Amino acid sequence: MARLTGARPVATRRWGCAAAFLLLLLTVQAAQKADLSGDTTAATINHSLTLLQRLQELLQNGNGSDSVLRVRSAASDEAKVFHTHQLLLSLQSEVFESLLRNQSVVTLHEPPETAALFDKFIRYLYCGGVSILLHQAIPLHQLASKYRVWGLQRGVAEYMRSHLASESSQGHVVGWYHYAVRVGDAALQESCLQFLAWNLSAVLGSAEWGSVSVELLLLLLERSDLVLHSELELYTAVEGWLSRRQPEAPVAERVLRAIRYPMIAPSQLFRLQAQSVVLARHRGAVQDLLFQAFQFHAASPLHFAKYFDVNCSMFLPRNYLAPSWGSQWVITNPARDDRSTSFQTQLGPSSHDAGKRVTWNVLFSPRWLPVSLRPVYSDSVSGAIQPVRIEDGRPRLVITPAMSSPDFAGVTFQKTVLVGVRQQGRVLVKHAYSFHQSSDEAPDFLVHADLQKRTSEYLIDNSLHLHIIIKPVYHALIKVKK
Repeated sequence: MARLTGARPVATRRWGCAAAFLLLLLTVQAAQKADLSGDTTAATINHSLTLLQRLQELLQNGNGSDSVLRVRSAASDEAKVFHTHQLLLSLQSEVFESLLRNQSVVTLHEPPETAALFDKFIRYLYCGGVSILLHQAIPLHQLASKYRVWGLQRGVAEYMRSHLASESSQGHVVGWYHYAVRVGDAALQESCLQFLAWNLSAVLGSAEWGSVSVELLLLLLERSDLVLHSELELYTAVEGWLSRRQPEAPVAERVLRAIRYPMIAPSQLFRLQAQSVVLARHRGAVQDLLFQAFQFHAASPLHFAKYFDVNCSMFLPRNYLAPSWGSQWVITNPARDDRSTSFQTQLGPSSHDAGKRVTWNVLFSPRWLPVSLRPVYSDSVSGAIQPVRIEDGRPRLVITPAMSSPDFAGVTFQKTVLVGVRQQGRVLVKHAYSFHQSSDEAPDFLVHADLQKRTSEYLIDNSLHLHIIIKPVYHALIKVKK
């Protein structure tokens, strides 16, 4: 901890402290750069931990201090005082270098949340490391950005990207997304958005759902890769959001028009029209979509496609986890042998196809060899076969319908495979692979996974947890002349 005492005159020791620090640093570096080539007696002497300890003592005791930082906050009448060393602060931050160039006492004004972490921030400048908790990430990132400590800024951003799955009482991913938008961190923004999309069901039931901004909500509703139980689950959550936030009518209507009503069964649509207060308030804005949804369920998809554009997002399913859309598959010891399974899905979301089922056969191979690596006869040695290592193979997943049917006319199937992983004690979706009917296998499926290792992030208790989703995609094959 930095000593919280009054400022004292220490300028006479400024260069003595700097010289001592540089001498210690150069001594360690010289030892680490010893030439080891050709001399078996050479060795590296590493006292870097001792150096870090000395630097911590400098901060803690204020020995040789030549500058003082007074940190004031609106939350307290008393300033925090840090006896520091200009050289160390200037090495890490060009802002401090400029502030301390012509003065030894500087008063800094910080919001309460960043002022509370200023001691951690200063400790990083001395020691190059800092402990961090979820609620401290944004204030530390703000301090690093304000004082241009780029290493800390990158480190905190990486911490945030790698701790999206961490469980917290109030949630944090939504807040981190909004912060990433404000500071223009596109990588963190995309990581948060993808996490929210692939684990939306968990978010819908959490406290952070109410803090979702209008912009974020509309971005999520545009996506077809949302993972949730059903479109009705999404509508219920959106209805709750609208009831709490009470946005202006144009915003509410834009949100409601992003719901994919054809993906909701007619019986549920009737119930919503009769019971939903939000839908009753904005019925005029979505009446055309509801009418179109009932038409979609009443006619065959092929007949419906003659008169309506079915190549839009309204008629494309999201990644629904309900049993009629796919199946879970837990593969124990996935590195051992080929495995197979089968399951059934509804032909399509239209009620016209409610009684029609498609049976799917699935093959998983942990060590399938691409054509380029398969054994072939060698020209140089008659009859010899090129040796192939087992580790050259890669996991393969093939999903094919067990039958063909005239009902498939005008419909193709997109297959999506979700891979569940355990992060921070929670089972979440981290990987998703999608491929279409024209390609029965996902070319990049688990391409970076090492299923041989029990510690692989792709495995949960040495098992591969998959959820296979079949998404019917309708095509307008016939155009009606107008």
